[in-house]
Amino acid sequence: MPHPLIPDLERLAADAAASDAKQVCGVHLFTHSAPMTIQVQIRQADGSDVSLDDCAGFSAVLDRLLEASELIREAYVLEISSPGLGDVLRDDRDFRSFRGFPVEVSLRDAEGASRSREGRLLERTETDLLLTIRGRVTRIPRETILQVRLRQSDEEP
Repeated sequence: MPHPLIPDLERLAADAAASDAKQVCGVHLFTHSAPMTIQVQIRQADGSDVSLDDCAGFSAVLDRLLEASELIREAYVLEISSPGLGDVLRDDRDFRSFRGFPVEVSLRDAEGASRSREGRLLERTETDLLLTIRGRVTRIPRETILQVRLRQSDEEP
């Protein structure tokens, strides 16, 4: 279950992103460290890469919004980055951008057990995710998928 502050943090990050032609790709809160860490991943709204200067500028904007909101009253570290290899694919743009890339799919089988499949991403349709696994096309129903993550390895399983 996500931390109760995540929806408010996502809203603040989205507000900051909208004012700076950016898109929020993910917000994570790590409360086990002292001080806690807020990680926000961004990309340009037009899909281009973000630079270190973009991350620094976004950090300043989001930090001001966080301070003004008084949402977090204890010390925190704010980390801004761009999504990179190994990240979870979330939206249609991600699935289009990473066609042909090696992925790991976490899913629930018919008995409700969690398992994973690895292959090359072909496409995501309204109903299925299509992978190439050992040269064969495999369909995985979208309702069974928990997560799709890029893999580091370039070898097909």
